[in-house]
Amino acid sequence: MTTIREHLRAQPVLRTERLALSQLGPEHLDVVVAGLADADAMRLTGTRGTFTREQVRVHLAGLPGADDRADFAITGPDGAYLGEVVLNELEDDDRSVNYRIALTGPALRGRGYGTEAGRAVVTWAFDVVGLHRVSLEVYAFNPAAQRSYEKIGFVVEGRAREVLRDGDGWVDAITMGMLASDPRPAQPR
Repeated sequence: MTTIREHLRAQPVLRTERLALSQLGPEHLDVVVAGLADADAMRLTGTRGTFTREQVRVHLAGLPGADDRADFAITGPDGAYLGEVVLNELEDDDRSVNYRIALTGPALRGRGYGTEAGRAVVTWAFDVVGLHRVSLEVYAFNPAAQRSYEKIGFVVEGRAREVLRDGDGWVDAITMGMLASDPRPAQPR
C-alpha cells in the first residue's frame, strides 16, 4: 500500500479541461520571482516578506521529490505559467494538509482558473493521496477567493478576528476546511 508521503514524492501531472498542473521546480524560477513582485497577490495572500532570487532558487530546488508537500505549477492551454497551487504543512497522523493558491496577475483572477486547479488538486489529495482533511485561511477582504473555495467544496468553519494589519485597519481570517467524506459540488458544464 502506497503511503501519503510516497504519493506526495511521486507528484503526477494533473490535467483539467483548460489546465495542466505539474511539479513546481527550478525551471519555474523566473516566473515565480516575477509573481512575487505582484503587490496585489502579496496582499491577497498576506505575504509580507521579500525574497531574493537565490532564496527562491533554493526553495524551488527542494520541491521535486518532497514527501511532505505538493507544489503544482498551473499552466494554461498555451503552456503559459498562471500561478501555483500548494498542499503543505502535512500532519501525518491526522492525514491533513494546508491549501494555498496564488495566480500571477490580476488579469487571471475571476476566470475560473483557481477553482479549476483547486478541484483537480483536492480530488487528487483525497482520492489518490488518501488525505482526510484539507484546510485553508482566506482574508475577509478577498470574498472572490472564498467563493472559489466554496465552489471546490470547502466549508466555512470559523473566523479569526483581526489577524492581519492591512493599512490602517485590521482584517479577519476565515477558516475553511474540506473532509474526504464531504460531498463535492458538481462541476459546471
